[in-house]
Amino acid sequence: MKTILVLVGSLRENSFNGIFARALEKLSAHCFRFVYADIGSLPHYNEDLWSNPPEAVTAFKQQIEAADGVLFVTPEYFRAPPGILINALAWGGRPYGSNSWAGKPTAVVGTSPGTIGTAASQSHLRSILPGLEVFLMGQPEVYFHTKPGLIDAQDEVTDDQTRAFLSGWVERFDAYVRLIDGARQHAVAAE
Repeated sequence: MKTILVLVGSLRENSFNGIFARALEKLSAHCFRFVYADIGSLPHYNEDLWSNPPEAVTAFKQQIEAADGVLFVTPEYFRAPPGILINALAWGGRPYGSNSWAGKPTAVVGTSPGTIGTAASQSHLRSILPGLEVFLMGQPEVYFHTKPGLIDAQDEVTDDQTRAFLSGWVERFDAYVRLIDGARQHAVAAE
């Protein structure tokens, strides 16, 4: 079973994206173990803090490095990902020469009550991630339109068609994580 580090870009207790992440977790319980990063405990990025990095930062970088893959679940604030995700990207990618994101199979999803379901935010995030040397899964994309009752209080997807689509996405992400892992193992064996 592969470990996926999940970064939810909203700190609100009952955020749409937190609920969506937990629904994806249930749908992927057969192949993934989700570990949720506590990005709310990270201080604002400040290069000066590397002289004595906060424990939250070192623990976060260790989580990234230990994960088999990364999942960003992003809301959309003013057509962009929230600052808390950008802050986490900076901490994980620094200091220079110590990019914890490098080589990680990564996916981006998000949900919103708006009909475009975080498409602009995801597009912005997708333009940033290659600079961090992740292996970004391009397809299928998930711009999830949150509707009342679509995910119940037990984090179960209630609509059969939606469940089938999201289960298909999980299978593709699982295959992608395994593909990247297999390529990495093959490269190490060839050395």
